[in-house]
Amino acid sequence: MPQMQQKQPLSIGVVVVAAGRGERAGASEEGPKQYRMIGGKPVITHTLEKFSSWDPAQHIVVVIHPDDEALFARAFRHVLSVTPIDVVHGGQTRQQSVLSGLRHLQDKGISHVLIHDAVRPFFDHVLLDRIAGSLAGGAAAVLPATPIADTLKRADADGLVIETVSRAQLYAAQTPQSFDFGTILDAHERVAAAGLSDFTDDAAIAEWAGVPVRIVEGMVDNVKLTVRRDIAMADHKLSSNQLPDVRTGNGYDVHQLEAGDGVTLCGVFIPHDQKLKGHSDADVALHALTDALLATCGAGDIGDHFPPSDPQWKGAPSRIFIEHAAKIVRERGGTIMNADVTLIAEAPKVGPHRDTMRASLAEFLGISIDRCSVKATTNETIGFVGRREGIAAIATATVVYQGN
Repeated sequence: MPQMQQKQPLSIGVVVVAAGRGERAGASEEGPKQYRMIGGKPVITHTLEKFSSWDPAQHIVVVIHPDDEALFARAFRHVLSVTPIDVVHGGQTRQQSVLSGLRHLQDKGISHVLIHDAVRPFFDHVLLDRIAGSLAGGAAAVLPATPIADTLKRADADGLVIETVSRAQLYAAQTPQSFDFGTILDAHERVAAAGLSDFTDDAAIAEWAGVPVRIVEGMVDNVKLTVRRDIAMADHKLSSNQLPDVRTGNGYDVHQLEAGDGVTLCGVFIPHDQKLKGHSDADVALHALTDALLATCGAGDIGDHFPPSDPQWKGAPSRIFIEHAAKIVRERGGTIMNADVTLIAEAPKVGPHRDTMRASLAEFLGISIDRCSVKATTNETIGFVGRREGIAAIATATVVYQGN
């Protein structure tokens, strides 16, 4: 079959409809279904990432509910895009929201437009390219759709089957539904002027206006997330396809020993004839572990957060530092899985205090004690540790972060 030639380059705009309330998905503290989390990110974030990474898209407008500005701002901060993305408010119906988005694109130099439901995140660039190809071939309206596979029955008001409906030439409509821009804007304006509001999709408005609608092959996975179960299944699908984001951070610290009455290690004071010299309590173990935790999310090191030149940290307990690092990790979506500290010292003996130290780490980090390890070794009388001039610590932290 000869390939249809493109008469002129397409300038494609995208309208993402996200103003719905999603009552059928049930109430959630995350907000309407387009803001529910799937695979570690809001549904709408997945949708926008697909469009913003598709080269033919020249301009994207997202139509949201006026009450959802904060929700959208949180979702949008995860989207990296070189394509301009604007936000406008929608109306009481999907039809009104689409018209709001189309009107916004009027002065953007758009020749064609793709109109898509925000709660359909499982499309791909292959589908978008197929739609663009049909538009380039001269189609004024393009509808992605899949043939109906199930047997269809028509029933009466009492639930009794009246007949079996032939599924021949029947299709399930999807989005993005795509159009010549001027044609669909004119159709929407005419429908609005006529006071008609019972259209279920944009292709139906094109049909009403007498515009031929061409079907292209849709995607089985391009489903609309409608009820709570849909969202749960989408989250499972994305989460099971992701590599776990497991990160390991390392930390090292050393403090000089001087005459004193004891040392603090892992938050536990151990009587001794020396003490560790430092601006804070010089807990070398917690300092190393603080650096290890911060390393898992690129948050610098202990000196960036608690400069030794700042007098407020003089003599401060190092649990302040480790708890601050744990808070940073959690704020960035991390779950602390394991903490391991190795102390290198000739004295004092760590063994009798090991379980108390592990319990302290568990308390500071908010994890179970079986995820906390404390080990000790000597330096075989070699070097500054061997000469009892200082104590060193090596720490490793394992953290799992949400998403990729």
